[in-house]
Amino acid sequence: MQFMLNFHDRFFATISKLFGPWFLTTAARLSFTSVTLLFFWTSGKTKIGDSIISPSFGAYAQIFPKKIEGLGYDESLMSSLDTLIVLLGTYAEFLLPAMIALGLFTRLASLGMIGFIGMMSVVDITGHNADATTIGAMFDRLPYGLIMDQRLLWVFLLLVLVIKGAGPISLDYILTKLRK
Repeated sequence: MQFMLNFHDRFFATISKLFGPWFLTTAARLSFTSVTLLFFWTSGKTKIGDSIISPSFGAYAQIFPKKIEGLGYDESLMSSLDTLIVLLGTYAEFLLPAMIALGLFTRLASLGMIGFIGMMSVVDITGHNADATTIGAMFDRLPYGLIMDQRLLWVFLLLVLVIKGAGPISLDYILTKLRK
């Protein structure tokens, strides 16, 4: 039995030494971006109106669904602050996933993305009236909840990046080496 325990310890210590410095962070970045990059970019594209500084009607409807409805779907009645929020949210959908993919300011971009996902979830639940099946629940035996299940996994990957950073295969690593 001692032989098996020693073999186990040596084997996994070797795996950890070989893969520990780079694999987890790279896998977290690639997993997050392979699943979400085009999702967020496609969503961001629906929010751009005539120009990059002009939100589409759909942007207001997606981000402030109840407010735009209360204003009779007249986007000209939205405040400047609402427009600024819509524009910043739209830019975040393009920039934050790209920064994570490149490993550029990864910890900050990951924190921003966690906040974005949190706000997106609140809007989906309160603004778009997501039903219980769409929301899901933790420990409910069903892995289909688009909000609890899917976004919990997204946030977990982002937390890995917040805690461990982008790793050695990233622009963060290159920038750190250039500063020294």
